[in-house]
Amino acid sequence: MTLASLQKAEKKHLIQTYDRYPAALSHGRGAYLYGPGGERYLDFLSGIGVMALGYAHPAVTKVIRKQSGRLVHASNLFYTPFQAELAKRLCALSGLDRAFFCNSGTEAWEAALKFARAFARDRRKRGRVRFLALEGSFHGRTMGAVATTHTAKYREPFAPLMPGVSFVRFDDAADLRRRFSGDVCAVCVETVQGEGGVRPLSKAFLREAARLTRKTGALLLCDEIQCGLGRTGRMFAFQHHGLKPDLVTLAKPLACGLPLGAVLATDRVAAAITPGMHGTTFGGGPLACAVALKVLDVIEGEGLLERVRESGAYFLSRLRELAAAHASVREARGLGLMLALELKEAEAAKAVQKRLLERGIIINRTHDTVLRFLPPYIVTRRQIDQVVDSLDAAL
Repeated sequence: MTLASLQKAEKKHLIQTYDRYPAALSHGRGAYLYGPGGERYLDFLSGIGVMALGYAHPAVTKVIRKQSGRLVHASNLFYTPFQAELAKRLCALSGLDRAFFCNSGTEAWEAALKFARAFARDRRKRGRVRFLALEGSFHGRTMGAVATTHTAKYREPFAPLMPGVSFVRFDDAADLRRRFSGDVCAVCVETVQGEGGVRPLSKAFLREAARLTRKTGALLLCDEIQCGLGRTGRMFAFQHHGLKPDLVTLAKPLACGLPLGAVLATDRVAAAITPGMHGTTFGGGPLACAVALKVLDVIEGEGLLERVRESGAYFLSRLRELAAAHASVREARGLGLMLALELKEAEAAKAVQKRLLERGIIINRTHDTVLRFLPPYIVTRRQIDQVVDSLDAAL
């Protein structure tokens, strides 16, 4: 396996949906990925936030080996180990009441939209069908998810999309109040926007969204697919604001690389869903759920939330030093280990990302001008310093 041979085969046989980086990978360990020729990369992207514990974590690997030899899949027609236990753990950690498991963040968001519509119908509010989402949002690639995604390049090739979606200016509570009306069934937010440029929502905006939905009987949907499960230094990003959403979606780090998404719901929302209304073939299988339980064990048992808070504060302070030192930088921002350095020009951001890859460091660029950092929770200060020093040289 060489980079050239992979590129040739993919160009011939794959639908061209990805503009891949010029690197081939064969294995990983800790915060590092390795290529077939011995190349080593310090990974500050973590599979776009998925590999929160790093690669080949021994506790996770042990569970995969054990459970894959017992039962990988049996379908949701049967009771299988771990699914109810995982639901119980997630509900206890979040303060919500029930869980639905699927395969990905997009599927979780799609389910949450369906549950919101079903709840309104169950309450005999059949005219309450409209969703309010935010400018800069990204919720996934399926038709409902992309309809609530704001960025034009994700929407326009697939129009017409699901109707009944309006967009509110980012973090603008006054605009939210103007656009809110009695036909809104849900307000849709990422507690920290990821693809939109690593932008945290303010406490004031989130509390206004909670007030409006609570007052009218609409729902507050929090997309925590990227910012949830420890990424911001709390188990859920909405916990920084003292909120309890009606629906929460999870995925990326949940099963440490195995496909698993989840929707968490309050009892009153879950009551609108009956057998046969929604489902999944693969979601919540015993292998993925067993791994997810071990991920939660590691996050809690190894004190990783505190480590994320400490490492994130240090990393953000170093990024702010870069922002002060380089005129090409507009802003450093983020929460926990979900951080960004926004440059003033897209070409500069593209060049910096390329230069870091050449130096053996993986980051990515989002929203054209934003360098996004999603390192594993086990990242060290020495590794943070290495990345900051390389950024300094590249800038």
